[in-house]
Amino acid sequence: MKKIVIVLGLLFFVIAAYSQSGIKFGHINTQDLLAAMPESDSAKINLEKFTKELEGELEVMQVELNKKYQDYLGKRDTYSELIRQTKEQELQEMQQRIQQFQTTAETELQKKRELFFKPVLDKAKKAIEDVSKENKFTYVFDTSAGALIFHSEDSYDVMPLVKKKLGLK
Repeated sequence: MKKIVIVLGLLFFVIAAYSQSGIKFGHINTQDLLAAMPESDSAKINLEKFTKELEGELEVMQVELNKKYQDYLGKRDTYSELIRQTKEQELQEMQQRIQQFQTTAETELQKKRELFFKPVLDKAKKAIEDVSKENKFTYVFDTSAGALIFHSEDSYDVMPLVKKKLGLK
């Protein structure tokens, strides 16, 4: 019985050691990869264009509010109570519309960011997956997240392989 336990223990140890030797680790900084991809530049340009459109519209709204507010300040002493209340309510409503626009614009900007960068991210992810499979990596860690504290010399930098796969220098 002891021999069986010893043999099984040794067999388990050999299998565990053998399976450990097949593990291959890699790492890549995806932020650097994305920065090297020309598709990122066009996505940034499109996002900047959309951002400028939103900023332009917000500026127009703000200028209109400021103009009406200055007009109100200049004439408020001449207004009757009813007109003054109406003008104040109008200014408050304009301010609320501006705040609502800012909130909606932030949401839309986030959606556009995701829309513009999704194809770039998908392409990078596919290249990393392909390289990982071709080179039999068990795990590939992203060093750009800052969570990876240490990597040994046994961990391969897959950036050159992924860049080659994408046709980048």
